[in-house]
Amino acid sequence: MIKHIIATALLLPAFIGVGAQDAMPAPSVVAAPMEMSDSLELHTALLNEGFLIPSDQLYPTWENSGVHYTATLPDSLRIDLRKFVMPTTNTKITDVFGYRPRRRRAHNGIDIKVQRGDTIRAAFDGKVRITAYQRRGYGHYVVIRHGNGLETVYAHLQRKLVTEDQNVKAGDPIGLGGNSGRSTGPHLHFETVLMGKSLNPALFFDFPNQKTTGEFYTYYKPGTRHYDAKSGKMVVEGPEPKYHKVRRGETVSTIARKHGVSQRTIFKLNGINARTILRVGQKLRYQ
Repeated sequence: MIKHIIATALLLPAFIGVGAQDAMPAPSVVAAPMEMSDSLELHTALLNEGFLIPSDQLYPTWENSGVHYTATLPDSLRIDLRKFVMPTTNTKITDVFGYRPRRRRAHNGIDIKVQRGDTIRAAFDGKVRITAYQRRGYGHYVVIRHGNGLETVYAHLQRKLVTEDQNVKAGDPIGLGGNSGRSTGPHLHFETVLMGKSLNPALFFDFPNQKTTGEFYTYYKPGTRHYDAKSGKMVVEGPEPKYHKVRRGETVSTIARKHGVSQRTIFKLNGINARTILRVGQKLRYQ
């Protein structure tokens, strides 16, 4: 059914960029209106097959304030990684994505060692959404929205070389490497974000080998059931990591009971043990 819908849609000039007047079909070829479910299937299929520009369909607004925001993620999205340029030619990763027990907080990107003044480049074609400065955070940073649906964040820059709402091409210089903001040494903090959700840049970029992980990457929302080509089986995407903020008087035992998990799970996920002293305000991962 869906293949038939795609084939039909490809015959419509509205999907190849002609004007609205030119796109009007002759009365003799007008089909019966599609059911709503078919329309949604058509939209998703066209998006995943590359006939629509993901960023135009995924993001309802364009604003220059927050880096992350709440949005409704699609069940799946095929992200085009072709026509890329590595943000830096440096290959040494100094910190990885994920929860860091040592600092007791999540790290939303990866850190790559750079020198002050090193050229930082746009990873894909796109449009600059934010250029700003955070004294106790990103320092000088740039956020770019790309046509493939991703947004990339480049932080702790010495200097920004682009302005908000500027169109850039993959490989264009967008900043100089530095040590601004909350940073312990010159490095590039690099994030890949999909509709406000931080994804591990290692899913897309192989910095040590200076290439992407493939021509495409398919994102699946946690809980989504999909076919896994490697195993040849249907699988369910794993759950999102969840965290608990420690309050006065709480212990690992009480936190585990509250969330219906074992103490061992909390120990393993956070790299702690029964002798670890919890601090008020500390975040513990329990899922």
